[in-house]
Amino acid sequence: MERSSFPDRPQSLGRQIRTSDTQPIFSENALIFLAYILLFVTFPLTIWFCLETVAHYQRIVIFRLGRLRKSGVAGPGLVFILPCVDEFVKVDLRTQSFDVHPQEVLTRDSVTIQVDAVVYYSVRNPLDAVIQIRNVHESTKLLAQTTLRNVVGTKNLMELLTAKESLSRTIGGILDEATDPWGVKVERVEIKDVRLPIAMQRAMAAEAEALREAKAKIVAAEGELNASKALKQASDVMSTNPITLQLRYLQTLASISNEHNSTIIFPFPIDLLSMGAATSGATTSSAMP
Repeated sequence: MERSSFPDRPQSLGRQIRTSDTQPIFSENALIFLAYILLFVTFPLTIWFCLETVAHYQRIVIFRLGRLRKSGVAGPGLVFILPCVDEFVKVDLRTQSFDVHPQEVLTRDSVTIQVDAVVYYSVRNPLDAVIQIRNVHESTKLLAQTTLRNVVGTKNLMELLTAKESLSRTIGGILDEATDPWGVKVERVEIKDVRLPIAMQRAMAAEAEALREAKAKIVAAEGELNASKALKQASDVMSTNPITLQLRYLQTLASISNEHNSTIIFPFPIDLLSMGAATSGATTSSAMP
């Protein structure tokens, strides 16, 4: 039988736990002797009832007539159990997890929310997990619920929404310290969801929509300001040089003719007619002898 390397810490909570190091009373010795006699008489039929297989990820805590046996924690492998005298409790050392059901909590800024989480933990000391507490798994689960409510109640809503990782680490540290006397190691805590009331969700959605509209109006106003500056510069150039206005007019006519394949009747500017007549008269006078 291979003994476990786990230390014997029966006083982790300050309570003295009697083991088989203390002297058993006469009646206990008599019962143990009779159990060995019964095993010897019925051998080898009962030998199969005296061996317990312990997996590599398990340990067993053995009690003899209510007292912790000298071996304390045993396994893995085949472990000898004396019939009618020994009792044992198997402990799983693998990492386990459980969901913390949604907890309704009032935050520091008086907002009622629902928070749920998942906790990952493992048993590191089987002896404490059996002796120091009756149901280590259920107790860890209940403690996680109360710790979640207590920690969330000290935060405001924005901290809960923006700092989930920090909140998870805080809860995990508190849980790990509280469950250490039970031989439990809390490995990780994850905040799954923070649910807001419907009215609060609508209010936050309306606020976000208002912020988006305000930003859109600011961008539009900046665009109009830039456009007005450009138009002012263009008007200043046109006012100092009238011919640019005529060129712009002709450019507009060219774009209209390209886009619409049809006949368009429009008034021709008088200034252009005057300029054309003056140019024609100057040409005629220069051509006469």
